[in-house]
Amino acid sequence: MTSGRPPAAAALPAPGVWRRVACMSYEAMLLFGVLMAAGLAYGIVTDQRHALQGSTGLQVFLFFVLGAYFAGLWSWRGQTLAMKTWHIRVLAADGRPPGRLRATARYVASWLWFLPALASAHAAGIRSVGFMASLLAVWMAAYAAIARLRSDRQLPHDVLCGTRLVDTRGDRPAPAQWGHDAPA
Repeated sequence: MTSGRPPAAAALPAPGVWRRVACMSYEAMLLFGVLMAAGLAYGIVTDQRHALQGSTGLQVFLFFVLGAYFAGLWSWRGQTLAMKTWHIRVLAADGRPPGRLRATARYVASWLWFLPALASAHAAGIRSVGFMASLLAVWMAAYAAIARLRSDRQLPHDVLCGTRLVDTRGDRPAPAQWGHDAPA
């Protein structure tokens, strides 16, 4: 008999790094439309007539749009659409989705995936897109490798915020196999 409380997050396994990266890639595709619509709305409201006009304001606006998207969904169900597709959920230590404050902190801290590499390229005056992409790829690989060094397989931003990514494939029964569910 269960107590009706969710299992502690520590009892659930962490997803592998490749599933996390695949989920991030899928999330990026899904967010493309959201960011395009938000950018269009920003351009209309601010009467932006050129892509470089007001670009800093647009970047700040989109940062907050992304923050509302991620923190809102993480605190509501613990998953975005991409995370649901890849059977990944973010949980607090008590096994529940993180509250709004913790989800917002996780969103801000998750920029550790990108900002150190981008800030280093900017500080060094690097303008080559290819070199910046390579630097970003190396940094993201090193950042993901940090999870391999931890026994709980969590990334630094989750450790900082007291959250965990968990694999939810064990939350539901396995699907019936072809040929085994039909009468003989």
